[in-house]
Amino acid sequence: MSLVYKLKISSMAIMLLVSITGVQASLLRTKKKNFGIRRRNIHKYPQIAAKLIKDKLHFSAVPLIKEYLSSNRATNYAAIDHLIEQVITTVGVKQFEILPERILSRSKAPTIRYILAKKYFRLGKYSKALRELNRTIPRNHSVKPFALLLEGSISSIKKNYGNAISAFKECITASNQVIGNTKSEVKIKQLEINRDYCILGVPRTEFALGNYDKANFSYLDLPKSSYIWPEILFEEAWNSFYMKNYNRTLGKLVTYKAPIFTHIFNPEIDVLMAMAYLKLCLWSDSKAIIDSFYAKYQKANVQLGKFIKRSGRDYKYYYLLGKAKTDGRSRGSSLLNQILSAIVRDATYLDLTDALKIGRQEANRVGKLEHSSIKVEIIRGLRESLSTQKKLIGLYVLKELKNYKYQLDKVFEGLSYIKLEILAQKKSVLYKLPEALNRGRGDIANLQRTSKQYFWAFNGEFWADELGDYVFSLKPECGK
Repeated sequence: MSLVYKLKISSMAIMLLVSITGVQASLLRTKKKNFGIRRRNIHKYPQIAAKLIKDKLHFSAVPLIKEYLSSNRATNYAAIDHLIEQVITTVGVKQFEILPERILSRSKAPTIRYILAKKYFRLGKYSKALRELNRTIPRNHSVKPFALLLEGSISSIKKNYGNAISAFKECITASNQVIGNTKSEVKIKQLEINRDYCILGVPRTEFALGNYDKANFSYLDLPKSSYIWPEILFEEAWNSFYMKNYNRTLGKLVTYKAPIFTHIFNPEIDVLMAMAYLKLCLWSDSKAIIDSFYAKYQKANVQLGKFIKRSGRDYKYYYLLGKAKTDGRSRGSSLLNQILSAIVRDATYLDLTDALKIGRQEANRVGKLEHSSIKVEIIRGLRESLSTQKKLIGLYVLKELKNYKYQLDKVFEGLSYIKLEILAQKKSVLYKLPEALNRGRGDIANLQRTSKQYFWAFNGEFWADELGDYVFSLKPECGK
């Protein structure tokens, strides 16, 4: 029996932090009545929305813009496009991602066309997505860096690796340029994360090409100060595994035991660690990893599945679940709380909650206005926007819980194959070379390093400048 458990790092993974799945359609259905024409003066919506935006009531303007785009009587799309660009800067793109393609296609606003491209991307309509990205988004527009990340991801998926690397490198330059011209701290953070994902796009593409040496060096281009740096250790570990440098694989993975990484939850870490020990014929170590994982997560994984099924699509509940975790309160099993700890630190979740905070501040300002019929309309629109924002947050929490549940299921499947492989290899080696079991462990001679990597005497502690640079020095016990 041969073990087949390959790394699946594709550019699709890049978009997990910046997209919401197709489940958003259900959000649209819950708000369907609000996308109809509630008032006869639909032609005045652009002017009303413009006034609200001028007074920095962006969330209050969102329902008017959505309804205008949805109306068959709308004519002044140029005016609404200008307003969309201003609104999205504050409220984010998620409020508009729930709109169907036929409505989004009515707008020529570059940001809306980017959102449309993302919808095509999730549907697997890559040619249509690239058309939107290349034809309708100017090179000097603030959304261009995000569009280039998406373009590079699509090219990688389509195995146009040369185009992918070019798009990622252009994305890095474009992101830095826009960052230099941006004053908003929130926007700067989004652009920095976007740039860092483009930096990662290069080694990910090199990995897909099988250029593991190039990928190994390119991964080092991402600074440890990056918000997304912790997640690449796992990818670097896989790259080292394919380079047959199993000691460095183990070194990368052991970094996740550092106290500052307690919020990281990636069940595949245990799979890769077990596989690395297996490749070194350290069967007891591999089996210990597997047994520990089963003891910790087997029952909890079943309970997690029941929890998700029982809670259904109650987005408000999932929003409150995330909010409770953000506030430092724990609910449910230890596994659920471990996963929630990872979710609430995710960049997309933080973007959604940051936008909600801005909306709440807006609500406080509206509440201080003098009572009038206009105030009533503003409050109604604002409540609608904030309600949608909370549901988007709840939807994201649910989507991520399902993703983690899927990962756990696949990990248990992978570990079961590793257990069988351990038995097969152990039996084979015992017959051929039983003396291999008596070899010593650990020798500096087994270390492999490049010019960018240094040697520290391990003292049992985790230092900030050492994180991610550990390497084991175990000698394979498989014989020659």
